Order: sequence, then structure tokens, then C-alpha cells
Amino acid sequence: QVQLVESGGGLVQPGGSLRLSCTTSGFTLDHYTIGWFRQAPGKEREGVSCMGSVNGSAFYADSVKGRFTISRDNAKNTVYLQMSSLQPEDTAVYYCALGGAYNYYCGLSDYEYDVWGQGTQVTVSS
Repeated sequence: QVQLVESGGGLVQPGGSLRLSCTTSGFTLDHYTIGWFRQAPGKEREGVSCMGSVNGSAFYADSVKGRFTISRDNAKNTVYLQMSSLQPEDTAVYYCALGGAYNYYCGLSDYEYDVWGQGTQVTVSS
């Protein structure tokens, strides 16, 4: 059974950092694209970052470029999203999602992703 479980969210002050984890099971992580998305209250879901399969290329939304870093540890079946210089506008529920197989490049459109985690809340506030 394919599963993705996010963790690591919480409350952080503006300018702070958090690292989100997406623990996966039921498939070979290295073979698949993984994406991170977020949804703030009253707003549409937004793609944040993704990484292609087999050490594929990373891609970031303009809103997080230079502040967020995606990485994966295939031995731990886990994908990470390191977030720094967090701002109140980064407040949202963050989701990881499973994309296609054997794609070096990735994109941030919802339709490219088939299985989603339950999300983890990130709140940036003083």
C-alpha cells in the first residue's frame, strides 16, 4: 500500500526555520518524483517544490526559491523540505505527493501527482 506521511510542522517565529519530512512506503522512492505543496486558509493549493526521480532535478516555486531546499534520503524512504527565513505568508498546511516514475524533471501541477499525504501544519507567527 502506497503511503506518504508528513511530519515536522509547528509554530515558528518569522525568520525561523523548520524541516518537514515525508516518510514513504509501498514503493521505491528513488524511482519516483515527489512534490511538496501547501494550502493556506481560503487559498488554492500551491506547488512549492519537487524533485525528479533517480537524483533528478529539483524545482522551486518563485515564492520559496533561495529559502527552501528539497532533498531525499532513499535509504530512509524519506523526502525533506528544509525551510528557512520563514515568513507569515508561508503559513499553510504542507502536503507531500507522489508523482510519476522515471522522470528526471518535475513540475508543480496537481494533476501530475496521484497519492497525497495528510498534511502537516506550519504556522509562522510572532
